[in-house]
Amino acid sequence: MTDTALSPTAPAASQREMTLRGFILGALITIVFTASNVYLGLKIGLTVASSIPAAVISMSVLRAMGGSTILENNMVQTQASAAGTLSCVFVSLPCMIMIGYWQHFPYLETTLLTLAGGMTGVLFTVPLRRAMVTNSDLPYPEGVAAAEILKAGSESGSPESLRALLTGGLLSASVTFATGGLRLLADSAAVTATWGGAIFRASTGFSLALLGAGYLVGIAGGLAMLIGTLIAWDVAVPILSVQLPNPAHLSAAGFATQIWTQKVRFLGAGTIAIAAIWTLAMLARPVAAGIRDMMRAHGSADDDGRDLTPRTLLLLTGLCLAILFVLFLSFQSPFAHGGAIVSAALAAVAICALFGFLVAAACGYMAGIVGSSSSPLSGIAIIAIVLVASFMLLLEPLGALPAEMSANGHHLAIAFALYILSAIVASSAISNDNLQDLKTGQLVGASPWRQQVALLVGCVSGAIVIPPVLELLYQAYGFVGAMPHAGMNPDHALPAPQPALLTTIAQGIFQHQLDWTMILIGVALGIVLIAADLLLRRVGGAMPPLAVGIGLYLPPAVSVTLAIGAIIGWACTRQARQSEGGVSTMLASGFIVGESLTGVLLAGIAGATGRDDTLAILPEASIVPSILGTLVFITICLWFGYKIRRA
Repeated sequence: MTDTALSPTAPAASQREMTLRGFILGALITIVFTASNVYLGLKIGLTVASSIPAAVISMSVLRAMGGSTILENNMVQTQASAAGTLSCVFVSLPCMIMIGYWQHFPYLETTLLTLAGGMTGVLFTVPLRRAMVTNSDLPYPEGVAAAEILKAGSESGSPESLRALLTGGLLSASVTFATGGLRLLADSAAVTATWGGAIFRASTGFSLALLGAGYLVGIAGGLAMLIGTLIAWDVAVPILSVQLPNPAHLSAAGFATQIWTQKVRFLGAGTIAIAAIWTLAMLARPVAAGIRDMMRAHGSADDDGRDLTPRTLLLLTGLCLAILFVLFLSFQSPFAHGGAIVSAALAAVAICALFGFLVAAACGYMAGIVGSSSSPLSGIAIIAIVLVASFMLLLEPLGALPAEMSANGHHLAIAFALYILSAIVASSAISNDNLQDLKTGQLVGASPWRQQVALLVGCVSGAIVIPPVLELLYQAYGFVGAMPHAGMNPDHALPAPQPALLTTIAQGIFQHQLDWTMILIGVALGIVLIAADLLLRRVGGAMPPLAVGIGLYLPPAVSVTLAIGAIIGWACTRQARQSEGGVSTMLASGFIVGESLTGVLLAGIAGATGRDDTLAILPEASIVPSILGTLVFITICLWFGYKIRRA
């Protein structure tokens, strides 16, 4: 995508950037986004992007205080987005409650595990910055959108760009409020058909944020995700629906969804795994070049283009791994003693270091393709728990694990694997967001090392807030299958879908009950997709295999909507025979801003009332929202395409 509005801004060393008031404001914003994201994650399995709302709030507050700069605002959103993203540990930490190992979330233990894991995510991505941000053509849709917002909100922002941002933001906010708040508009549409015993399903979402993100992603990534969705719902689900029984006598739509959840998503996880490994292999040379550049930049006069020094990276990484080592020792001490717990703790640290770096690179790349919000972190968590549990099973015959872990159906081993997973999830969640933030910094002229400091501070802020939020939600609602008090209404329990799935997988691996078939088929499919991508690149095309895997794994309401945005952008710019202008990008960014801010508002209302339908004015069974939602979405798509052509 070519866009003069997206060219990197020269470093502005004279502007204030890292300030005390900025750090304080970032910490305050952290509390709001961390709490809302943890609640949303446990309620529906999704979170809202925090970087864009944080940038908008920062600009408003600091402008009122006077003397604000684009770089200071960027630093606030960097810190707040890191902390908000760290809340994705909701994917793994509740597993410890669900298997009965914890009865509550111990504050110090949870804080240190989240802090050390999150900070390694920052440190692992520093050597990747030059290869994956500076010298890469990855779109980083949310990073670009955040940069455009910061530029529009600064004194140098053009009135046209600001007007486009506000138009897109207000339109998206109105639609999101009518959808998620008033329930006047449906948020998706689906059609299910059967042929013989085969079930076919086509669906799409109506999210304007995803529409805008798809425009920023571009046609290659958008079509690849659409192909993944078609393979999942029009190939895999029909075939499996013929082969598998339906003992619960679910409806066609319900049975198709169950097959996708329990089978096809593992197909996507296998594809993501092999595609991620291939992507890392392709990145090996540019990453090595980036590390060399980082070493050469140390001590040079180019201060604003410098990362944290290699010595600082080594010291902080060593400190984080030492904290994890102590935590892993402490975990085992109540039930085991002797040299076995030391060897197990060392093995766990090695797993976190090795898998952590690989996962950081994979998550950073995926976020570069589809954005942080749409990057399938739970898919990465599935791959991670499979690797961690399998590795522990390999160590068991070697005597590297305490014998107590093998007793009672490997209950302690399962708990230890999920404990290790929490550190890896914290690391991958942060790396999923960090490169997006560093892309924003590149476009506004920020100092990389200062941004990296802000990211580390964000990890501290988030780690302090997350444990009490988790404890509060658990005590207030409980999780499905794990209630803190007798007599609580299980209907009000938080579903916590990802922790429940990861717990099932961990137990299945240790008890040799996991169905590996779909994962291995996904690996084979990934190999075919890699070969297809190589052939297409020879003729000037592309089909990123990782994006296809993401399309397999993500709900179609996400991937199809992203693809629609990408197709609209490609079709309209081809027809107009000109490249996209800054106004088009700002409209797309406004879509993301409006939905993100409104999503946070609705999350706050849901958290305060304990219900997510407080503002609903139509009954759930009404057909009116589906009709209105479809018409409104089609109208906005046509209007968006018209605006792109005029830009």
